[in-house]
This record gives sequence, C-alpha cells and structure tokens, in this order.
Amino acid sequence: MPDQVLHDSRPGQRLHRRGGPAEQPARGRMAAADRGYDADCYREALQDKGIKPCIPSRKSRGKPVKYDKRRYKRRNRIEIMFGRLKDWRRVATRYDRCPKVFLSAIALAATVIFWL
Repeated sequence: MPDQVLHDSRPGQRLHRRGGPAEQPARGRMAAADRGYDADCYREALQDKGIKPCIPSRKSRGKPVKYDKRRYKRRNRIEIMFGRLKDWRRVATRYDRCPKVFLSAIALAATVIFWL
C-alpha cells in the first residue's frame, strides 16, 4: 500500500483512495505551469499522456523551449480563482470531510465570488 495515497478522515469514516497521476485519466489537452516545473522529465511525462506542456523555460536553460505565451498568461485566471476560494476558511481547511458536502461548499463559494 505505499503507492496509494489515503485521505485522512475521522474515526468511523471510510478512507477514500485517491490514485496517483498514472491512474488518473488525462482530461485536458494542455497543461500550463510555472517555470519551476521546467524539467525534461515533467515535459516527457505530459507528452506521453498526450498533453501538450505550456511551461516557459528557465533562464538558466541553454536552449529555450517554445510555448504558447497567450495561453500561459491566461493560466493566471485559474490561480486567482483558487486564491479567492482559499479565502473561504471552510474550503481552505477542508472543514467538511464528506466529498459531496465539500464540493457543494466549493460551488457555493464560487457562486458568491462570481456574483460579487
């Protein structure tokens, strides 16, 4: 069981198993990440799954890697949304242990954020 990641839960609740990246299906066609993820192993793993990496190269890299600058700039919207969701204490600390209740808390927070 060392390769499985188990979700912490209160006594009496069942443990939820979350698969690693190899077990999860690839849903997107492109992955945008910061310069910190500029490594050949990350790029190869994404390409093996059919995902095009949108990662700018580090300044120390000898030969820069091409990436879609427009899409890379748009990833900021997602990061801002996660930052706003983390302002809600209930979501940031995973106060609700039940996945359905947690998802509903995220939906409620996202709706309030959208309307404000």
